[in-house]
Amino acid sequence: MANQLDLEEQEQLDQLKHFWKQYGNLISWLLIAVLASFAAWNGYHYWQRSQAAQAAGMFDELERITAQGDVALLERAFSDMKDKYPRTTFAQQGGLLAAKALHEGGKPDAAQAALTWVADNATDDAYRAIAKLRLAAVLAEKKSYDLALAQLAGSFPPEFLGLVADRRGDVFSLQGKAADARAEYSRAYQAMDDRVEYRRLVEIKLNALGADTRALAAGDATPGGAASVAGASK
Repeated sequence: MANQLDLEEQEQLDQLKHFWKQYGNLISWLLIAVLASFAAWNGYHYWQRSQAAQAAGMFDELERITAQGDVALLERAFSDMKDKYPRTTFAQQGGLLAAKALHEGGKPDAAQAALTWVADNATDDAYRAIAKLRLAAVLAEKKSYDLALAQLAGSFPPEFLGLVADRRGDVFSLQGKAADARAEYSRAYQAMDDRVEYRRLVEIKLNALGADTRALAAGDATPGGAASVAGASK
């Protein structure tokens, strides 16, 4: 009985050796690949956390400089931040913060550059939309109307469509194109919920252009009303 068991064990051992000889290298390489992928995944997430932590520190510094009103130092700080941590959310927030402070500090070209960077590089759709809206306003102030309208073309998140239409209306109004401005303000008015305070400002703009906002409000309550007005204003 013992000899029979020994023979069975020897046979199983021989089969195992044969299997390992045939597939051992493949299994070893697969294990190495899996372990390497796991290590890389851990390393990448550690790097991301490290980048985010360092970018957060630089954003705090950016806020401190903004409060001081040192525009020249602010430019350098943001330039350093976007060079070192361009893919972080803090860099995108920093660009919007820097652009606002630079614009208020009398440096519209620097503000435009910061907003352009956010619009081109932001990984978050909302930050990209905000940057384009503000960039359009800066360009319109410089009378670069075609460039401003170009920033407002293309796709935007649904929640920004009313603001985009409103900004297009502002650009057309500055160009003296009252009919186009009225059409865009009408789109903006109907795209916004009546509980949104900003809608009151759009209403004032429409009234100034002689539009009947009561008719637009009635269109809100009618199925397809917004689409009908938008189609009629094209």
